Amino acid sequence: MGVLETEKELSVYESMAARFDVAAQKLGLDEGLKKYLRTPNREIIVHIPVLMDNGHLEVFDGYRVQHSIARGPCKGGLRYSPHVTLDEIRGLAAEMTWKCAVANIPFGGAKGGIVCDPAKLSLGELEKITRRYTAEILDYIGPERDVPAPDMNTNEQVMAWIMDTYSMHVRHTVTAIVTGKPLDLGGSRGRKEATGRGCMIATDQALKRFGWKRESTRVIIQGFGNVGSQAARLMHEAGYKIIGIADILGGIINPHGLEIPKLLEHFQEHKTVKGYPGGAPIGCQDILEQDCEVLLPAATESVINSKNANKIKARILTEGANSPTTPPADDILFERGVFVIPDILANAGGVTVSYFEWVQDRQGYFWPEGMVNERLKHIMVSAFNDVVRYGEKHNVNNRIAAYMLAIDRVAFTIKLRGIYA
Repeated sequence: MGVLETEKELSVYESMAARFDVAAQKLGLDEGLKKYLRTPNREIIVHIPVLMDNGHLEVFDGYRVQHSIARGPCKGGLRYSPHVTLDEIRGLAAEMTWKCAVANIPFGGAKGGIVCDPAKLSLGELEKITRRYTAEILDYIGPERDVPAPDMNTNEQVMAWIMDTYSMHVRHTVTAIVTGKPLDLGGSRGRKEATGRGCMIATDQALKRFGWKRESTRVIIQGFGNVGSQAARLMHEAGYKIIGIADILGGIINPHGLEIPKLLEHFQEHKTVKGYPGGAPIGCQDILEQDCEVLLPAATESVINSKNANKIKARILTEGANSPTTPPADDILFERGVFVIPDILANAGGVTVSYFEWVQDRQGYFWPEGMVNERLKHIMVSAFNDVVRYGEKHNVNNRIAAYMLAIDRVAFTIKLRGIYA
């Protein structure tokens, strides 16, 4: 069953659109509703003037795409990268709509980005960029409108700056304007671990289908940022056998299993897993093709594509990153019987606990971490079962099933609400 017959690898937006078209066709949506669901609600482009530390004035481009408000306020991260494009942000915003719908939480999707290289900016310059960006989009964000969160190269500190800037403009403290904040500013317990924990919960459910035990399940993780490192730590503690880990500078592999606590210490000191003495060195792309039961890409987009999908030896692919697999690779993996837990399901733990943070901020009452994790597990298990059942019912792979489930939920909401004119 082909998702897209092409040799060409697609952009994030094109990949989303290709999968959307397949899912929408299988759902039998009419052309008008398909066009509505594919089209973002709003695209904001801002130009951010910043007086740099050297006294020169620089102008940075920033974007915020709000894809859907049908099921609730927009929700989505803000990334800083020299490679940010409007097309990428547009695709990721739509993915957030589908991710929130798969998890069945009352948000629509959004995404933001600023074209800059954080590695070349001082903390003061980053603060100026963040605050001016926030001021430029102030009229379009808010707890009931659009709630940003951390993403690539953004963190708790960036969220604190956004919260403060917004609060200064509205003249009262609004903690629910962003999620992923420091605990002392209204953040949620369990938020840092949420995406990695969600990946583990989804993998646990896949293991049940295969009748496997954690102790005999070998795991390889590509990417050792927040998602990859937290997934590695939690899965190691739960009994999984982590045999390989890589980051952008290189990787390490040991068929007998890696000592994750020691590897985390090494990473903290050297800012890379490369050079860790507990295994053999391996390239960050080569590690994807090694023998294992579970492969967890947690780095960046399109690392599994038509060129290497035939070489993937894992039986389960848990997508911790956004869009790590291209549509042509989807076809290959499906034909080879790889059980894919798609990104809009596997990494939905992050947005789920972001939702919990938003709820806690609005209540002014905060939950213990055990309650956060328990409620996260309930939502992740329900979403996993919903997607798998949908796939079996319609005889499609898990990714198309997840898209069909999400699109069906959003379309149903739109039909109930009607079109305001």
